[in-house]
Amino acid sequence: MKIGIGIDTGGTYTDAVIYQFETKQVLSAAKSLTTKNDLSVGIMNALRKLDRSLLPQAEVAALSTTLATNACVEGKGGRAKLLFLGLDNETLRRVGGKYGLNGEGEVHAYPGAGSYDGQVLPSPDWETITAEAKEWLADADGLGIVELYAMNNGAVAEREARDRLKAVRDLPTVLSSELFSGLNSVQRGSGTLLNAKLVPIIREFMDAVGRAFRELGIRAPIVIVRSDGSLMSETFSRLRPVETILCGPAASVLGGVELAGRKDSVIVDMGGTTTDVSLVKAGKPVRVRSGIQIGTWRTFVRGVQIDTFGLGGDSAIRLKVHDFELGADRVLPLSLLGKEHPEIIPVLQRLLDSKDVHTRPIHEFYTLVRDIASQPGFTKEEKAFCEALKAGPLDIRSAAAAVGTDIYWLKTDRLEAEGVVLRSGLTPTDFMHLKGDFDAYDPKAAEIAAYYLLRCMNRKQTEAELRKLCDEVYDRVKKKLYCNLTRILLMDRYPNLRDEGLGPQLERIIARRWEELRDGRGTAGYFDADFTTTAALVGIGAPIHIFLPDVARALGAECIIPPNAGVANAVGAVVGNISAEIEVELRPNHTADGIHGYFVCASDRQELVKERDQAAERCRALAKQLAEAEARKRGVVGDIRITVEEENRSSIDSKGLSIDLGTRFIGTAIGGAVL
Repeated sequence: MKIGIGIDTGGTYTDAVIYQFETKQVLSAAKSLTTKNDLSVGIMNALRKLDRSLLPQAEVAALSTTLATNACVEGKGGRAKLLFLGLDNETLRRVGGKYGLNGEGEVHAYPGAGSYDGQVLPSPDWETITAEAKEWLADADGLGIVELYAMNNGAVAEREARDRLKAVRDLPTVLSSELFSGLNSVQRGSGTLLNAKLVPIIREFMDAVGRAFRELGIRAPIVIVRSDGSLMSETFSRLRPVETILCGPAASVLGGVELAGRKDSVIVDMGGTTTDVSLVKAGKPVRVRSGIQIGTWRTFVRGVQIDTFGLGGDSAIRLKVHDFELGADRVLPLSLLGKEHPEIIPVLQRLLDSKDVHTRPIHEFYTLVRDIASQPGFTKEEKAFCEALKAGPLDIRSAAAAVGTDIYWLKTDRLEAEGVVLRSGLTPTDFMHLKGDFDAYDPKAAEIAAYYLLRCMNRKQTEAELRKLCDEVYDRVKKKLYCNLTRILLMDRYPNLRDEGLGPQLERIIARRWEELRDGRGTAGYFDADFTTTAALVGIGAPIHIFLPDVARALGAECIIPPNAGVANAVGAVVGNISAEIEVELRPNHTADGIHGYFVCASDRQELVKERDQAAERCRALAKQLAEAEARKRGVVGDIRITVEEENRSSIDSKGLSIDLGTRFIGTAIGGAVL
C-alpha cells in the first residue's frame, strides 16, 4: 500500500491527511490551530490526531502553505535588499512601483549596462557598489541581484556581483537569471526581491516541519507545492521560496479537483486571511503564462491562475463612520484570544461599562508572536513594546501606556508587518460563534466587543440588535464573495477587463444585483442584469459552507462542498507531481545587412549559430537537457517525461512583409517524488 502524508499550514489552521495513492482515498484527516510562535507545535498537533500506525509507512510527505501568499497580501516578509545593475534610481522610481518595487531603502540601483544584444558586457562601478553596500546590507536578511540585460549576456554581471558582495556580507543571495527567463528586468527584479523577502518565512516553515517529523519519527522525503501545482524538493524550496507564493492556493485547486470530480468548476477556497479563486475547464486548472501578480507584486512566477483577495474567517471588522467595514487585513479572533487568555474578558467588560466611544479600535489587543530582545535592527521603543507584551496580551491603550505614549503616537506597523506582534479583534469567526455556527473558542470576548461596536455605531446594545449585526456581517461576507466571483468570471469572459478593470459603475451594478437577489427582488420582468455560470462552485476551507450556498444560488450555479473539504489543501499537496519548465529562445541576429546568424539564449548562456535549422535543433536539445536537470534538482526520482513546445514569433513591417522575431522553445519535464 503506497501512502503519503499531506500537510497544509495556513494562517489559522494546520491540516494533515494520510492518503492512499492507488485507491485515491483519504485514510485519516485532522485539523489543528496554527501556532505562529512555533509552527512545529501546530504541525505536531495535527499529525498526532492521524492514524499513528500509518505515519512510518509514508513514502513521501507533501506540504502546502499560505504563509508566502499571506505575506504578499499583507505586505509582510523578511528584510531584503535588491541590487539593480544597469538602471539609474530615477528611472527605477518612475517604473518600479507598478511591479511592487516601492519599498524605501530596499532597492539600490547602479548604472553601467552593456548592450541589449549582449555583445557589450555591463561595466558597473564595482568599487562604489561594494563600498556603499556595507551600509545598506547591514540590516538585511537576504539579497537579490538583477541586471538589465542579463538574459542576453549570460548574466555575467549578476554572478560577479554575487561574488563581490559575498565578501561584504555573506547573505542568502539569489540571481534573477536563476529564477526567471523573462526579458523585462523590472519584473525580474520584483520576483527576485520577493524571493529574498520570503526566504526566512519558508525557512521557518521547513525547519518547523523537520522538528515535527523528528519528534514523531517520520522519515519520508519532503516536497512542497509550487505555484503551478507541481512539487519541488525541500532543498529547492529553501533556495526559491518565490515559487511558493501561490503554494496554498495551487494545492487547494488540486484538492478541489480531486475531491469534487467536476470537469468545469470554480474552486473557492476561503481560509483565515484570504479567499483564493481558480477556474477549472475541461478538468484542467486555467494557468497564467505572463507571470503571477499578487498584492503589489508583479512577477514572472508561473502558476495556476488564481485570484486572491482579502476575505477570510479572520478578516478584521472595524468601525467606519456609524457603520462597520470588513477589511483585508487579518487579526486574531477575540473568541480565540479569550479562550487562551481569559483575563482579557474583564478588560473588555470594563470598556463596555465605561460608556466610552472611540473612532480607534480600542477594543483590540496586541499579542507577542516572537521575542526580539536579542535581535539587531529594532529600535529601543520597539523592544520595550515587545517586552511589555511578554506578560500577556494588552489592549491598545494599555500597550501604549506601557511604553510611555498614547494610541495616536504608538507605532507598531513594522512589528506587525514582520510578524513580531499580532493584533486581535472582531472577525467573521467571532460572529460565527455568536450565531452558533462554530463553537471551537469562547464567544464571551466577542460578544462584549460586538456590543461595544454597536455603541460606537450609535445603535442599541440589545440582543435583538446583536442578532441583526450578526446577520449584517454574514451578508457583508457573502456580498464581497459574490462581487469578487462575478468580477473574476467577467474578466475570464472579457479578458480586456483584466487591464481596464470593471470600473466603479459596473461594480455598483454587481453590488446592487446582490442586494436585489438577497431581498427577493431578483426578477424585475422587463429587464434583468443576470450574472450566471454553468460551472459548479466548489467550496473548500473551514468556513466556506456557511457562505457559499447563497452565493451559488445568486449565480445560478450548483454548489458542491465535498467530503474532506476542510482539508482539501492537504489532499492537493500529496496528489501533485514534480515538473520543471525551461525556456530557450532562438533570436535572429538582425543587422543592417540582414540576418547574420541566430542566437541561442538560455538563462546561463548565449551562443551564436550560423544556420537557423542548426540553431533550432540546438534550442530543442538544450530545452530538454535543462528541463531534465531542473526537474532532478526539484526532487524527481525515477522516470521523467519530457516535452518541448515551440512558439514562433513574427511581425509585419510597413511594406507588409513578415519579420522573423525568433522562436521560444519551452521544455517541460514531469516526474514523481516517489518510485
